[in-house]
Amino acid sequence: MSNTTISGLPLTRRGVLTAVTAAAAAHTVLRPPPASAARTRNVYDVIVVGAGFAGVTAARALRRKGLQVLILEARNRIGGRTWTTTFEGEQVEMGGVWVDPMQTHVWQEIEHQGVGLVADPAADRTLFPTTTDFGYFSLEEAFGRQGELLTRFCERAPELFPDPTNPLARVDLLRRVDPQTIRDRLNALRLTDLDEKWLTGATGGLGGGSDRGAYTQFLHWWALCNYNADQYYGINTYRPASGMADLAQGILTEAAADLRLNSPVRSITDNGREVTVRTKTGTTYTASSVVVAVPVNVWKTIEFGPALSPQRRRATSETFGVPTAQKLWLRLQTSLGNTYVHTPDGYPVDTLVPIKQLADSQLMVGFSGDQRLDVNNVAQVERAVRLVVPDARVLAVKGQNWGTDPYARGGWSFRRPGQLTGLLNAIQLPQGRISFATSDIASGWSGYVEGAMESGLRAAEQVTRYAIR
Repeated sequence: MSNTTISGLPLTRRGVLTAVTAAAAAHTVLRPPPASAARTRNVYDVIVVGAGFAGVTAARALRRKGLQVLILEARNRIGGRTWTTTFEGEQVEMGGVWVDPMQTHVWQEIEHQGVGLVADPAADRTLFPTTTDFGYFSLEEAFGRQGELLTRFCERAPELFPDPTNPLARVDLLRRVDPQTIRDRLNALRLTDLDEKWLTGATGGLGGGSDRGAYTQFLHWWALCNYNADQYYGINTYRPASGMADLAQGILTEAAADLRLNSPVRSITDNGREVTVRTKTGTTYTASSVVVAVPVNVWKTIEFGPALSPQRRRATSETFGVPTAQKLWLRLQTSLGNTYVHTPDGYPVDTLVPIKQLADSQLMVGFSGDQRLDVNNVAQVERAVRLVVPDARVLAVKGQNWGTDPYARGGWSFRRPGQLTGLLNAIQLPQGRISFATSDIASGWSGYVEGAMESGLRAAEQVTRYAIR
């Protein structure tokens, strides 16, 4: 694993990354806020609910307009569905982690803060399904063949998503295919059993299973990667050297907002003149407007007055974030070595990525969509890994079940059938003096920090007309 500056990106795992570095963001001079006496009365210009990347990005944008901003965060930390911590003496990310030059908001932020990058190392080989079990393949063979299958799976992406940052540009065509699941598309391809195993290794786990995820969501990501397998494989390579928490803290510091941790919100009431926010501890705050910067899956846990729109109620009921998403870090003793592992639909661990060779073991990160698996139980994780690697010995494990996290209720976002054409546009709009910001409803990189920042900037613009007097 190597630290690198942004201008010197190395060749890394799963293909050559072919993208140019975005220009550095200009430093913005912050206007001083109005007199602070209003804060003693719990009155602000804008209240932001949630201190993930969407929330802190919105707060900074509002601060740059000279507004008083309060951030209410339910957890005892910032970052939302990103979370930097340690495991076996190593810095690890339990949530969102990867960034890329094609993701312009977050890339410019990295340059703006002068953050170094870590490039995850390339694997030496892969472990992919065979007709009867699993076998080792070279990177060229495994990703070459899987890339061909993905290209076939996504062959309509240029037609349906000609402008990936405007996903509804061809809504007339999308309406016909948006109801389809990934499974529907797989069935239509009539693949061999082996080809389907290889393809679902790349498509199934991302959406919480092929029967849950929308075919159009995967096409959208493919379009954002320039309809190209090498760029799709390379998108999850670079991460901030000092951690996602440090990057979020840099934005929060510039926001100069008041922050209240351990402050889960009970209710948000918009009376047409101002918005009142009540926390579960009984504290009340008021503001001209509010940015709700929590995941879509969490909206249903907050009492809104007036009630959420029908589209928002449907969205939070159906879920946008994958409700079964789990991430786990493992210290593994095995003959596996520096190997990238993909399993097909139905396995309790769907991906294992080698990160670092330790003195007596391998540090790997894995993903699971199986809620029966306790990702913090060494014995359970070892049994799950041995379904693929029979000699695996798990020495230690640290996991995060995002589905059972009360302030996430799911992991990365992956839309369900019909949500793109039936919900996205409506739930991006404000509801009275309340706007919504989350990676789940981004027009571009939903499911990534980039999408959270995009959404935070949009929400900040939406509420500004109420906040500036």
